Amino acid sequence: MLIHASAIKGYAIAASDGEIGTVSDLLFDDVSWRVRWLVVETGTWLAGRKVLLPASTLGHADAIRREFTAKLTVQQVKDSPNVDTERPVSRQVESSIYGHYGWYPYWGYGLYTGSYGYGSVMGSPFFGPSSQPTEDEARETQRNRDDPHLRSIAAVEGYHIHATDGEIGHVEDMLVEEADWSIRYLVVDTKNWWPGKRVLLSPRSAHEVSWTDRIIDINVNREAVRSSPGYDATTEVDRDYEQRFNSYYGNAAPGSSARARASDL
Repeated sequence: MLIHASAIKGYAIAASDGEIGTVSDLLFDDVSWRVRWLVVETGTWLAGRKVLLPASTLGHADAIRREFTAKLTVQQVKDSPNVDTERPVSRQVESSIYGHYGWYPYWGYGLYTGSYGYGSVMGSPFFGPSSQPTEDEARETQRNRDDPHLRSIAAVEGYHIHATDGEIGHVEDMLVEEADWSIRYLVVDTKNWWPGKRVLLSPRSAHEVSWTDRIIDINVNREAVRSSPGYDATTEVDRDYEQRFNSYYGNAAPGSSARARASDL
């Protein structure tokens, strides 16, 4: 089921023995375009503290109750590592949370060694058994571990979308697939260029993202976007719509997943 990211904000999170709080933001991986964490405001029971919960621990959305269930207890959440959600979330922070709950992290099993951490850089899967990393390689590996490419969905709303021949609009929302928490579509408002129309774009059509300039470059032209299937709040993005969408953009040959400019990371 596809859910608007904006609609997920405000959903309650219910543990097995009580309510934890409400969703205030979602953090996604800008390489895979997949939601990894929910930022949850706990309200008064934890003195206003915010916690991070892995998206993978949630049950199906209850649209009537506007609620997700979580495979956790209130005490587990209370005892979880304290995280400053106003600062970038490092891989070390992610590891500490996964360690607290006794789960393996989403980035794989190879570097996970227990409650708080990574395998050593020397002899890790990044390097062959007979090779030793240079100092620069070791530093780059550590930097990649410390920078998990997490972005706030709330922060990306408003980013300008640039086609190959000019600007077309801005990101208004995102459609998230609840089954695997992938971001399937960007909802783009074109009112500053083509009044009255919203369109969907796949993140796969983005070939470059500038996080500092708040710009997403896509590899299709303005006419292709203008002639694409329309979208509004009444549109049901069902199998038929997706088949039309994929058939239409199949001719535009969307590129690989967007990656940020190295200078912006």
